[in-house]
This record gives sequence, C-alpha cells and structure tokens, in this order.
Amino acid sequence: MRWLTAAAVAVAGAAATWLLGGPIPATLPAALLGFVLVLAVSLKPVEAPVQPQEADERETAPPIASVLDAIDDPLLLVDAGRVAHANPAAERVLGGHIADEDVRVAIRHPAAAERILGRSDRTDAILLVGLGEGDRRWELTVHPLGPATRLVRLADRSNLHAAERARVDFVANASHELRTPLSTLLGFIETLEDANAAEDGPTRARFLKIMLGEARRMQRLVDDLMSLSRIEAEKHSPPQTQVDVGQLVEEVRRATLTGRGEDGGRIVVELADDAPAVTGDRIQLTQLLHNLIGNALKYGRAGSAVTVGVRGGGGMLRLTIADEGDGIPEEHIPRLTERFYRVDAGRSRALGGTGLGLAIVKHIVERHRGRLEIQSKQGQGTTVTVLLPATQA
Repeated sequence: MRWLTAAAVAVAGAAATWLLGGPIPATLPAALLGFVLVLAVSLKPVEAPVQPQEADERETAPPIASVLDAIDDPLLLVDAGRVAHANPAAERVLGGHIADEDVRVAIRHPAAAERILGRSDRTDAILLVGLGEGDRRWELTVHPLGPATRLVRLADRSNLHAAERARVDFVANASHELRTPLSTLLGFIETLEDANAAEDGPTRARFLKIMLGEARRMQRLVDDLMSLSRIEAEKHSPPQTQVDVGQLVEEVRRATLTGRGEDGGRIVVELADDAPAVTGDRIQLTQLLHNLIGNALKYGRAGSAVTVGVRGGGGMLRLTIADEGDGIPEEHIPRLTERFYRVDAGRSRALGGTGLGLAIVKHIVERHRGRLEIQSKQGQGTTVTVLLPATQA
C-alpha cells in the first residue's frame, strides 16, 4: 500500500510539472522526489497513543499522603503550624480529630511545639511521656521540608525504657540480696574477734552456724545469677539433644528426697505411657525440675504430697507439678516469674529462696520454645504446668 501511494504521488508530480509547461525530462526528478518523500514518511514508525492512565503513572509519583500512610511509625505533615496530614498510626496515638488542627493542640508539649514551629535551633530528639496510653514514652523528631513545612515523627521507646528500668531494678535487687547476708557475716566476724566471745564455745558455735548459713545463701544467689546469665545468652540457640523427661523426673525425685531426707511417698510421679521425648538441654531441664519440685516441697503443707505428672497430647509434652499448700493470691500470679519478686519475702528468705527460681524456669521454657502456666487457689495449692514441643519422629 505504501509503494502504491508513493508511485501515485510521483506520477502526480510529473504530470503537474508537464502541465506547467516543463519539458518531459524535467518531470523525472519531480516524480522521483515525490516518490522518495512519500515512501520515507510512510516507513516512519507510528507510536501508539499513550493512554491517560499510563501517562499519569509515568509522570506522577505516589502522593506523599500514601507514602506516610504506609509507614508504621506515627507521622505528621505540618504546614504553617497546622496538621496537613496524619497517618493512621498517628491518629491511633493522638486521636482521629487532629487533621487540620493546630499542632500545639495535637501534641500538647511546650518543647515539642517550639521544635515543630521552628522556634528552637536544636535538632536532637525530644522524649515525650503520656501521649496516647498512660506511661508510654515517645521520641519526637522534626525534619524540615520547607520554610513552613515539617515532617514530625514519633518513635515508641517504651520497650527500651522498660528494659533499662528492669536492668536498674535487677542491679539494685541483686545488690540488696547480697548486702544483707554480707552485713550479717561482717557483724558476726567482728563479734568473734572479741577475745571474750572467742572463748565462749557455745556462742562461737552458734555464730559460726549462722555465718555458714549466710555464706551458703550468698553462694546460692551467685549460682542462680550465673545460671540466669547463661540461659539468657543461649536463648536464641534451640537445644538439639533428645531427652526422656520421664526418666529425668525420676532422677530428680531420687536426688531431691536424698538431699532433704524425705520419705519416698512425699513425691508422687504419674508417668503416662504416651509421654513423648523432647528436644532439649538436659542440664537446664534438670534445673527446671529441681526448682519447681523444690518450690512445691518448700511451700506445700508439711508432710503433704507433691504430684509430678508427665503425659503427651497434641504434639506437646505436658509436665505438671502440683502441691497442697496455702496457694497464692491471684493478684501475685502474673508477677511470679519476675526476678526477685516474692509473695512473702520473709518466708522465702527463711526457706532459703533467692527470688530467682521461677525467673530461671521461665527462661528455660522460653529457650525450649515452650509455655509456662501457673494456677493456684488459696487453701488448695498451686499447680505449675510446663508445655514443651515433643520430638518429631
């Protein structure tokens, strides 16, 4: 079709030249020129028309509001002191009413207002307490985007604050737990240095017995602190050894009864036939059993039985330790696994507790990717349940 069009134009050009009085030879260049021009134009590729939607996608970037809405941190776009846009995360923290509101009303904090409105030259972050929920802590950062435009970012630092507070409390509690027996030891040593006390045999023997008890208490505390540190260091590396928990329970039962001089009927083991093996750390699981069975014996009523159940189900091994003690008030149960938390501090220290036993149990269970449950009824006793993933066949 292109060739026929070019030829037609060439003939038309030659005819026009002849009609205008040109000689026959002069018509040939005109015909040739028309043929080439039409052919060149016809051979040029024709671009497909661009659809309006495609043109928009090529020329326009996503609107800034869509970008801000896709970010999890609370973000505010402030223009001339008013909230031009707030992403959903910011609306959850500050309220859905903040759009087009004065930023000083949206974030009620003098230092934040000065920074956002550009009245301060400081560029460091500001810590805000009380935005949204109660005692949550937010770090506010302001990024200038223009003469009167600011991007305000809130970063939640509540977990970091909680971790720091836990660290400070841990150091304070550990120092207190060590200082008390150490003060007792120093006091008795100073007393024994007196010549008269040294010559009094019964008094010296009584003092030495107390000193030995306090020294052993410090040793237990240091041992538990080191155990907790090791378990936390290994929490991200799951155990790889197959452990028969039923056999382990029997070993701990014999060792506990021998060490305490108890009769064999004090600890009752109920081992089900379907109890599976678990993939675990044998030393840590032994420590878990010693802590839980030891607690049940210490806080159960004198002479009452402690029942240890081991059974399977749902791909898990269920280990239960139940005592017949006085029970624990419900309000204390959520905090029992905190370090150094005691329901009755005086009774716990008198029985030789360090306040770290259940904290160690919790970390061992977490390392084994299990679950810890504590149920208690006052006057009836306490049942601790540990669920551990069974070893896959």
